[in-house]
Amino acid sequence: MITSKLQKAINDQITAELWSSNLYLQMSYFLKHQGWEGFAHWMKCHSDEEREHATRMADYMTERGGQVKLQNINLVPEGWGSVLEVFEHSYKQECMVSKMIDKIVLHAIEEQDFATENFFRTFVDEQVEEEALFCGIADKLKLSGDSGLLFLDKELGKRKE
Repeated sequence: MITSKLQKAINDQITAELWSSNLYLQMSYFLKHQGWEGFAHWMKCHSDEEREHATRMADYMTERGGQVKLQNINLVPEGWGSVLEVFEHSYKQECMVSKMIDKIVLHAIEEQDFATENFFRTFVDEQVEEEALFCGIADKLKLSGDSGLLFLDKELGKRKE
């Protein structure tokens, strides 16, 4: 059984994952409205990935006897000034999510809940990739400037997931 402290932290994490999913979906629609089909597709795929994270976490908690409590999802921003701002905002969101996951792992270690520690370590590893991915895209956008937007839009539009 997962302790109430960990259940709260995991429920908060599920909420953060769902908020991220909504954020990236809103970004997708913003980008599509701006004419960036590739960036929009990439961001929609990422929205789906975040929702899948929330589902995996909720399934894990119920398997361990915990109670999932879906919380209110706050509104997400609706607009950004540029494609670069979208990816910089996303990078900051991923950094915040990483800190939340780190706290869950720390709580699990403190409570000697090694199953939860192990489960969330997969997300720790994934967050390293997520931060590098968003930061890398933002860096490429900065380096390429406006002249590289069409190329990057096309490249990111190839995402399969």
